[in-house]
Amino acid sequence: MVLDTIRALAANAGGRIVNVDATLIAEAPRIAPHVDAMRANLARALGIEPERVSVKATTNEGLGAEGRGEGIAAMAVALVEVSR
Repeated sequence: MVLDTIRALAANAGGRIVNVDATLIAEAPRIAPHVDAMRANLARALGIEPERVSVKATTNEGLGAEGRGEGIAAMAVALVEVSR
């Protein structure tokens, strides 16, 4: 899994993942009913508390593949603290 690799890379560099902010871009399906489960799964995979994971969704206002309902995009940013 990609998140296992990311967690290992951070740990091998002497770091730890502090928090994650993820955004899904999709016209459908509705993401809101699944946000808590997504947060829990991401937190478990990254070894952090669910309170440190933010998951939100937006639409692409009908533009591009996401707007036409042909796909879903995801973006995420993580704060990694490195101890020296």
